[in-house]
Amino acid sequence: MVREQAGAERLKRPTLLLLSGLICDQTIWQEITLDLALIADLRLLSFTGYDSIQAMAQGVLKAAPAQFALAGHSMGGRVALEIMRLAPARVERLALLNTGARAAEDSEAQTRRRLVAIAREQGMTALAAQWLPPMMGAPPERVAAVMPRLVRMAKRATPDTFAAQITALLDRPDQLEVLPTIRVPTLLVSGAEDHWSPLAQHVEMHERIAQSTLVTIPAAGHMAPVEQPAAVGAALEAWLAA
Repeated sequence: MVREQAGAERLKRPTLLLLSGLICDQTIWQEITLDLALIADLRLLSFTGYDSIQAMAQGVLKAAPAQFALAGHSMGGRVALEIMRLAPARVERLALLNTGARAAEDSEAQTRRRLVAIAREQGMTALAAQWLPPMMGAPPERVAAVMPRLVRMAKRATPDTFAAQITALLDRPDQLEVLPTIRVPTLLVSGAEDHWSPLAQHVEMHERIAQSTLVTIPAAGHMAPVEQPAAVGAALEAWLAA
């Protein structure tokens, strides 16, 4: 009987897809995955080789099981919303971290294209020095502790990969109309000090998604899963267990 129960519990474990953001990889999730792996089968995905949100979503769906839980950080959240548009019946629950649902505004293009120019002309180390610090909202000692691995992550990407993903973000679809159609338990996670995808964007999504919970992470910016992994991990665990 005990063995049968244990087997049944394993069968009930959800598959959780963790979708990474702009030139991000498993580094974003690494301090969270140990605990999450106790309650879910994890698959970490990043998006080298893609230049559109739609193609990213289609790639995820092609590789994913029939049913899954879905969490996306930053650009990964945009991909998650496209998946909700394309195949909502396959998603059991949804988490959106440090992201938003609106299409890009004209002012965004200038900032992002300047970063692409830095990557192409000066290299990925110079890009990391420009791109990463403004996104951080953790205390200085925490930023100092995590910054070296974030820089190494950025340097593993190439200027071409960065440029392609910037194209995807600038051409991203407006997903506001998707939000009211979402019928699964949804977690929204915002860093209190996130100025790239501010709390207001998450409040807007919360107001449009019926079964949503909004969690604000203190002392965290746009890289909340790295800046405050314990708080973000606890929110994801509660979401999966609910």
